[in-house]
Amino acid sequence: MSGRFLIIQTAFIGDAILATALLETLHRAYPHAQLDLLVRRGNESLFVGHPFLNRVLVWEKKTAKYRSLWQLLGQVRSARYDVVLNLQRFGATGLLTAFSGAKTTIGFTKNPFSWAFTHRVQHQVGQPNATGTGPHEVDRNNALLAPLNVPDTAPPRPRLYPAPADYLFVKNWQSDAYVCVAPASVWFTKQYPVSGWVAVIDALPGHLRVYLLGAPADAAVCEAVRDGVGRARVVSLAGQLTLLQSAALMQGATMNYVNDSAPLHLCSAMNAPTTAVFCSTIPAFGFGPLATQSRVAQTREALLCRPCNLHGKPACPLGHFRCAHGIDVADVVDTTLV
Repeated sequence: MSGRFLIIQTAFIGDAILATALLETLHRAYPHAQLDLLVRRGNESLFVGHPFLNRVLVWEKKTAKYRSLWQLLGQVRSARYDVVLNLQRFGATGLLTAFSGAKTTIGFTKNPFSWAFTHRVQHQVGQPNATGTGPHEVDRNNALLAPLNVPDTAPPRPRLYPAPADYLFVKNWQSDAYVCVAPASVWFTKQYPVSGWVAVIDALPGHLRVYLLGAPADAAVCEAVRDGVGRARVVSLAGQLTLLQSAALMQGATMNYVNDSAPLHLCSAMNAPTTAVFCSTIPAFGFGPLATQSRVAQTREALLCRPCNLHGKPACPLGHFRCAHGIDVADVVDTTLV
């Protein structure tokens, strides 16, 4: 098929990164197709210089949600897409998909406008008490391709494409062996405590440099970790790197220590060594690490309250946060890998 595709994923950074696995599959199946992507404002920087994306559309979801949506509808309809693939399960993008004018529209049954799509696909999340990993998000997204008769093969990993300038920018921090630690998360119950990260860094071999990564809003958490360690080898780069520069730095790390958050998926997209710490959420939800060298650290205690939520919460509902404080630091560090 050589046509025009629009892929819609306007959720958070991690979701946009995981959507790139679908881009890889589509490009492999239809190398001459035109692929466009719709993301929320802030995530478009992930796709600067992407080698086979034709265009990135941006939704001003926070500042002008409905006005921007109306403008996007005009752009989408004028583009005359052959296929629109909606990875979201919420009404706004469902409306955009239903009225896109595309010949084929595909989305999940959970979307309130799915009744107007050409094809509807079940969205299955692992059960809260599941012992396995359950279907991964990239597998759920890949299921949207079934109506197009794309060969049913295992989807590739998500993939990002930092530019040579991104690699050059981080080169000065790569003269010695190093690990990256991304200690923050948008959700409190997804964030391993500062005291835990301090203990992890203290347990790392002394020859390793430690780089703390995060957005500008994460600077305070990173500084708290750095203050707790009090070592000159710990450098906070919070707010100093773009997403693609962070990806380039993580790719060269001996190990990357992350929460169940966006940096985890940056590692997956770069096939970078990953230790993912899961507090209130569980890998069975389908957002675990995908890198060749990857592992999960979580509490060994069977907590009836875990998981308490699919996405995390601003505070522990029971006040004890044992899903985080109960994680053995030795399970996180595993110095045999560094």
